Amino acid sequence: MTSYLAFSRLKSLLVASTLALSLQPLAHAAETAPAEVHLDYAYYSPVSLVLKHFGFLEKALPQTKVSWVLSQGSNRSLEYLNSGGVDFASSASLAAVLSRANGSPIKSVYVYSRAEWTALVVRKDSPYQSVADLKGKKIAATKGTDPYLFTLRSLQQAGLKKDDVELVHLQHPDGRTALEKGDVDAWAGLDPHMAASQVQAGSRLLYRNPAFNSYGVVSVTEQYAKEHAQTIDTVIKAYEQAREWALKNPDEFADLLAKESSLPLDVAKLQLSRTDLSSPQLTANDVQASKAAAPILVSEELVRRGVNVDQVIDQLLDSGVQQAVARQ
Repeated sequence: MTSYLAFSRLKSLLVASTLALSLQPLAHAAETAPAEVHLDYAYYSPVSLVLKHFGFLEKALPQTKVSWVLSQGSNRSLEYLNSGGVDFASSASLAAVLSRANGSPIKSVYVYSRAEWTALVVRKDSPYQSVADLKGKKIAATKGTDPYLFTLRSLQQAGLKKDDVELVHLQHPDGRTALEKGDVDAWAGLDPHMAASQVQAGSRLLYRNPAFNSYGVVSVTEQYAKEHAQTIDTVIKAYEQAREWALKNPDEFADLLAKESSLPLDVAKLQLSRTDLSSPQLTANDVQASKAAAPILVSEELVRRGVNVDQVIDQLLDSGVQQAVARQ
């Protein structure tokens, strides 16, 4: 019996060793770094400005050419991602949900901020005091972005429908200009343009609701996630380096944002005062905030008929991001 048990243990060890050796090339096979990595940077994602400015990713990928594209809004960022213009796209999470729900195979791999970056804005001399006052009025908003969805949810909460107002589809900087010129009655603002309008033109936030602001995410395509897991991990580490620098150097961070966005320092400081960079990890509240917007996406027919938005959100959020960030 003793000999049989010893033989059985030896056989098990041999099988285990053989299996381990057969898996070793897979476990240790290093991913070949891509020849080029394309990222976007955006003024609404101030951490991306730090990342680009200091070249943290270029240092982490010395054999790879790192290219940058400026995104003016989530819609542009996701268009670049889906067309192959960038490999990493920074957007509001609800915009990413909308993109995936309508057929774009993307995954969100990192949280770059939680910002109260949008509100409904009116001119300083505007007579309007509530969202309900905007019935029959013109509202500038960039379709497919967080401010656009914020507008729809705000209208619904005020008992209005999308058809009760005239939505004017303009990119964020153009929306600010239209508001200040009087071409529209309200604007679904986005920082830093919203902060600039407050400081420079005295514009007033008619309605703000942090619960309607989704968090900012960096997304990739599913194909890229499958082929370049190590590159994604490297990018996340570089983003974390940038985020930590921003937290430790708030004054220099504000200076950098002001310089890059060509805006006064007090505008940059106002934007950063409502930008939370304390944690890059997803929370249950983040997921719930996204799912709370699902009914409006369906009722306004912003997603394809029959799509389960809650399921889309679960598929969009890459659980690996938690592990990757935890390793930093």
